[in-house]
Amino acid sequence: MADNIPFLIVDDDDLFRQVMARAMTRRGYRVMTAADHDEAIALATATPPVYATLDLKLEHSSGLQLLPEILTINPSCKVIILTGYSSIATAVEATKLGAHNYLCKPVDADDVLTALGRADMGDPDTEIADNPPSINRLTWEHIQKVLQENDGNISATARSLGMHRRTLQRKLQKRPVRR
Repeated sequence: MADNIPFLIVDDDDLFRQVMARAMTRRGYRVMTAADHDEAIALATATPPVYATLDLKLEHSSGLQLLPEILTINPSCKVIILTGYSSIATAVEATKLGAHNYLCKPVDADDVLTALGRADMGDPDTEIADNPPSINRLTWEHIQKVLQENDGNISATARSLGMHRRTLQRKLQKRPVRR
């Protein structure tokens, strides 16, 4: 058990935040949850977290902007950046800014706790995929995720992705690319 250690979870996805909070609470952490930057700073200032997970892409901010502020409040806080929009550039930037780890969603509480346990050392046995998904497959999955976030609304999805609605419709008519 975690013996009531303060754990801050910052994510604008209400369901993910609630599920992760429940899982960490069951493991004995004193969980604080925030949906945005300002709420996170207010909670961290009131009770400096020992551990934190920050969503990379928040509604009006990002986990990368929030990370240095959390570490200013508690320099020994172990922070993990979580994202559904992973890239090498953001992983490197998160590490430079002081994140102990960077995980791609979907993740569960066990993934987060494993990453926290390995935060101070690398894992040379990390599995390297024999056949990683292609860029086209990752693009297809990202489009599907954004489409789902917009409740199937093609126009709203196209705006979110910064593409023309007709272009998105053509992409959606194609079959998914193989892994």
